Amino acid sequence: MRRFGSALVVFGGLSLVIAGVTPALAHEHPSGITDLVTPAVVRIEATAKVDITLLDHIGELVHVERSYEVPIGSGTGTVINPEGGMVTLTRVVETDRDVRIYAANKIFAAHHKVKIPEDFERHKLKDDQLNHHLQKCYPPKQPTATCIIDVTTEITVFPNISSADKEGFKAEIARTGDRPDSPAVLRPVGRADGSAGLPTAPLAAAVPAKEGSPVAVAGFTGRPAANLPETVDIAHLRAGGAGEGGREFKDPENKVNEPEKLGALVDKGLLGGPVIEDKKGEIVGLLLGGGKDARMIGIREITKALAEADVAPARGPIDAAFEQALTRFHTHYYGDAVPAFQRVLELYPGHTVAAAHLKTSQAKRGTAEDEATKRAAASTGLPRGGPPLWPFLVGGALLVLAVLTTAILLWRRGSQDPDDPEPEPSPTAQTRPPVPTSPPIPIPTPPRPAFDEQADSTVVVGRSFPALPKISSTPGQPVLVARDPGHNKAPGHDTGPGAATGPGTKPGDTVVQRYCTGCGMRLGPAHSFCAYCGQPTKT
Repeated sequence: MRRFGSALVVFGGLSLVIAGVTPALAHEHPSGITDLVTPAVVRIEATAKVDITLLDHIGELVHVERSYEVPIGSGTGTVINPEGGMVTLTRVVETDRDVRIYAANKIFAAHHKVKIPEDFERHKLKDDQLNHHLQKCYPPKQPTATCIIDVTTEITVFPNISSADKEGFKAEIARTGDRPDSPAVLRPVGRADGSAGLPTAPLAAAVPAKEGSPVAVAGFTGRPAANLPETVDIAHLRAGGAGEGGREFKDPENKVNEPEKLGALVDKGLLGGPVIEDKKGEIVGLLLGGGKDARMIGIREITKALAEADVAPARGPIDAAFEQALTRFHTHYYGDAVPAFQRVLELYPGHTVAAAHLKTSQAKRGTAEDEATKRAAASTGLPRGGPPLWPFLVGGALLVLAVLTTAILLWRRGSQDPDDPEPEPSPTAQTRPPVPTSPPIPIPTPPRPAFDEQADSTVVVGRSFPALPKISSTPGQPVLVARDPGHNKAPGHDTGPGAATGPGTKPGDTVVQRYCTGCGMRLGPAHSFCAYCGQPTKT
């Protein structure tokens, strides 16, 4: 049995080896790495609302009231927690130009019918009286001012959702920097997107220091719409720190002028957009620049601004569900990706990336592109590409057959192990007394009634008999005999060894009991044949 157990161990080991022939399901990192960030990318538009009152007292005193909306900036931002905290650049939500001057020029030109450019510069008029009143309208506010001006900033955020939100939601400034290219932190105002919050983007711990580290940039060139999705492009970072002006970009193969390419994207609306690390899909910086130059402000400045604004980056339930769905999608398990993306859309119905990938997954589910379908076909011996499986299957079958044959042989040999004691044979009804090889010793037997030939059939009991003396009743025929001292016992007669024991016998004669030499059964005095086996008692 020990050998049989060893064979089972060998069989189990080989079975594991055979099972390893089929490739194991390996987790592959998603190739669409920007998908982790783009759902959290938003369009930001900042506007200054200027309420101005012109006090015209050249003739009769007249109050002229106007309200103007002056664009301050626009660009791209990124949501960094489910509550809607966002990061962008200061220049997107603030301007160093004085919007009050713009409003003064516009209202004065419209009321007095004079030509004044609608810009942010101070101008002079040829008419001294009108020029005096114009200069008194410009800020700063004076006791003799001819204009009363009130300015409020409105920030509107347009999220990346489907269907497009044409109105957007309002946000307020939580913190801005001392330079236009410093990070700015925003908070939403009165936004309610359900208990799950908003999709967020993960932040990296550090910026890659290696020369030519691949990254991607993302953002919007206008308000998100079905015909205006997010813009994504690739870039490469130069080695070293960011420095005063930010980290530079450079194509390691010098095929593309990346600063010029990215500068054009900044001018189109990607100002303040996220710079995404290529391996983990985390944000390592924000895009800045314009014209023929573009740079990146690093993650350290971003995290510092968030800490000063008391806004903590975090990930929410939407992000957790979306990451699971992305893993299935980018590893081509489209059948498993379908319910995963459906779960994301239950949490956030406007998730554009989840909706697009769900549509693709439903179209490819169960097709030759579905990895689950490929593995199912491989397990049934229907290869759909790659090396054929039949050599592995045949080899595995031969190994199994060899192991089974070895196990059976070891088991049969173990059943005849010489170390195991052989069982004692049980006595049977046909067990015969051993044939004595030495002269037997006569054994007296108790008196028995004469053999009755009409009696019932003899019942044979499996037992052994003692060795009997062998005499010859007739020449040439050996007969086993035994003395029966009580054979002819009669009342009043001596039952000792010298008493008479039958008719025709003399006192002192000994009556001999005969036995069959074939089967050992007792013979009657007049039997010529054995009543049991039929062997003749005489020849």
